[in-house]
Amino acid sequence: MEQMYSPEVIYEDNHIIAVNKRVSELVQGDMTGDIPMAENLKQWLKIKYNKPGNVFLGVIHRLDRPVSGAVVFAKTGKALSRMNDLFKTGRVRKIYWALVAGKPEKDEDRLINHMKKNQAQNKSYIYNKPVKGSKEAILDYRTLYIFDNYSLLEIELQTGRHHQIRCQLAHTGIPILGDLKYGFPRSMENGGIGLHAREISFDHPVSGIPVIIKADPGGHTLWDTVMDFRS
Repeated sequence: MEQMYSPEVIYEDNHIIAVNKRVSELVQGDMTGDIPMAENLKQWLKIKYNKPGNVFLGVIHRLDRPVSGAVVFAKTGKALSRMNDLFKTGRVRKIYWALVAGKPEKDEDRLINHMKKNQAQNKSYIYNKPVKGSKEAILDYRTLYIFDNYSLLEIELQTGRHHQIRCQLAHTGIPILGDLKYGFPRSMENGGIGLHAREISFDHPVSGIPVIIKADPGGHTLWDTVMDFRS
């Protein structure tokens, strides 16, 4: 018997719903044909609220498949258009946690690079100066903990480029744990990488009230160690 989809809902009201995405979940459909979170969540909402007909659910933003953490969806058309505007105008604050190899040279820093996506490889590359098709990528990080062989960084994105955190940290010499695509030598047991969307905050698209949504990482012993260390 097929297991019922059971999302970890971390925020919900009449207009938006936020879910703590698991590693390997697909936010929106792609060429793999795998059922995405958006479709599973639609069916879950339909059953939960006994809704007749189709359920509206708008995809606002995405996380890479091997990344876990907070993903926000719109439950109404009004919320979708307004949330899209908040993202486009930079009025959404996004905080990530990253487990990286070794330790960074600086405890905290701002990384500014020129990045370009290679569509065929589904991978981004960094250039020392602007090139055709490149975009500026900016992130801020600070070191939260240094363990024996890896460190925990807190990252705030200032731009939203393809694989931005993964690519910039690898370029700096501290690739994310498990990220084979960007130079880490070994995969993680759960098939994910050490990157988690920890927090997302914005003014509510309808009420205007500030909303802060946090998602705890899990699914791997390294994240369990981090959470135990913080408690």
